Amino acid sequence: MTREFFRSRRAKTLIISFTAAAFAVTGGAALRSHARAETYRNIVNNTYQHAFAELTTAVAEMDAALQKTAYVTSQPLLAQLCTELFGRAMSAQMAVGELPYGNVELAQTASFAAKVGDYAAALSKSTASGGGTTEEEKENLRALAAASGQLSQMLQDLQAGIHGGTITLEDLEQAQARLAQSQETTEDTAGSTFQNMEADFPEVPTLIYDGPFSEHLSTQQQPKALEGMEEVTQEEAQAAAAEFMGLKPEIFTSVATGEGAIPYWSFSAVVDGGEVYIEVSRQGGKVTELMNARPVGEAALTAEEGVEAARAFLAAQGYGDMEPSYYISQDNILTVNFAARQGDVLCYPDLVKVAVALDSGSIVGFEAEGYLMNHTQRGLETPAVSEEAARAVLDPALDCLSHQLAIIPTSGKYEVLCHEFKCRTEDGRHYIVYVNAQTGNEEKILLLIEDESGTLTI
Repeated sequence: MTREFFRSRRAKTLIISFTAAAFAVTGGAALRSHARAETYRNIVNNTYQHAFAELTTAVAEMDAALQKTAYVTSQPLLAQLCTELFGRAMSAQMAVGELPYGNVELAQTASFAAKVGDYAAALSKSTASGGGTTEEEKENLRALAAASGQLSQMLQDLQAGIHGGTITLEDLEQAQARLAQSQETTEDTAGSTFQNMEADFPEVPTLIYDGPFSEHLSTQQQPKALEGMEEVTQEEAQAAAAEFMGLKPEIFTSVATGEGAIPYWSFSAVVDGGEVYIEVSRQGGKVTELMNARPVGEAALTAEEGVEAARAFLAAQGYGDMEPSYYISQDNILTVNFAARQGDVLCYPDLVKVAVALDSGSIVGFEAEGYLMNHTQRGLETPAVSEEAARAVLDPALDCLSHQLAIIPTSGKYEVLCHEFKCRTEDGRHYIVYVNAQTGNEEKILLLIEDESGTLTI
C-alpha cells in the first residue's frame, strides 16, 4: 500500500513537472514570437520613416535645383542642373513607392515629381543641341519652383510632426484597413495627413513641351485617320466587327462602350473554340483591336509566310502601302509590326500590329490605335541634311548596311524626319541610328535583339 502510494505520488510529480515544462516551452515560444513580431514591426516602421525622410530630402533638393534652373543663363550649367533635377525627381518617385499606398495617397506628389523629372530631361536635351531656354520655359521653371517650394514646406512640416510624435506613419495593414473604410478616422495618422496635404497641393503650371507629360497630349490629341467621319450606331459597329472577321453579325454580343483616345463599342463571340474580343471605334466604325483566344496548334507556316498572310490581310482591310518592320513569334503566333509608307518615307507613328496563327494563317490579333491616331497625308519637308552628310555622323566602328528616310515619334508624340541607318558592329550586333534630317544631330539609337523567335528593338 505504501509502495503504491509513493509510486502514485511520483507519477503525479512527474506529470506536474512535465506539464510545467510544457507551459514554460509554450510560453517561451509565445514570448519569442511576440518579440519577433515586435522587432519586425519596428523594422517596417523604421523603413517607412526612412522612406518618408528620403521623400522629404529629395523634394527639398529638387526644390533647390529648380530655384537655380529658373535663373541660370549658362547652357553648360543649365544642363548640369537639369541632370541633377532629374535625379532628385527620380529619388522622390522611388521614395513614394516605398510608402504604404503612397501611389494612391501621394498620387499628385508622385505625378509632380515625374513631370519635373521629364521636363528637366527635355530641357537638358534641348540645351545639349544648342537650343538654350526660351522665356516661356523660364517661366515654367519659376512656376515649378514655386510649387516645389510649397510642397517641400508641407513635407517638412509633416516630418517635424513625425519626429515630435504628433503624427504616426501607418503600416500596410493599417493603411489597408483605413482605405477600406468609407468614413473618416479619428486617429491622426500620416496616411490621412497625406490626403489633407494632397488636397492643398500647389498649382502646377501647364507644360507644353516634347515629353510624355505635356499638356498637348491630353487636350489636343485627336485620331487623325478618323477626322471627318460620322459616328456609328452600336448595330453598325457590330456589323463592322463581323465584316472585319468575315462572320455573321448575330454571333457577336455587345460587351461595353469605352472612352479613351478613341471611344469604342466592344463585342465578343465564340469562334473556333475560343473567345473573340473586338473593339470598333464609335467614330468611323473602324476596328481598333482584336483578340482571338482560340487554341493554336503546331506551326504549318514559316515566319515569312506569316508576314505575307498579315500583309494580305491588311490590304484586304483597306490599309494601303504598309511595310513590315519587326516581328516576334511566341507559342506559334507571329506578331508583325507594320508602318505606313508615304513615297520613300516610312512613317513609324502609323503603327499597325497583326498577329497570325502559324497553324492556319488566320488572324488572331490586331491593333491599330497608333495608325488611327497618327495616319494622315503629311506635308513632308525636303531634308536639309543629305544622306552622305548624315552618314558621316555615324561612329566609324559601325558598318552601314542600309539607309532610308523615316518619320519617328518623339517622347511627346511629335514627329521628326530622320535618316535611318541599319548598322552592324565588328562582333555582329545590329544597331539602328536615326540622324535628324534637318539638323544633322543623332536623334535616337536602337539596339536590335535578334534570335530564333524574331527581332525586337530596345
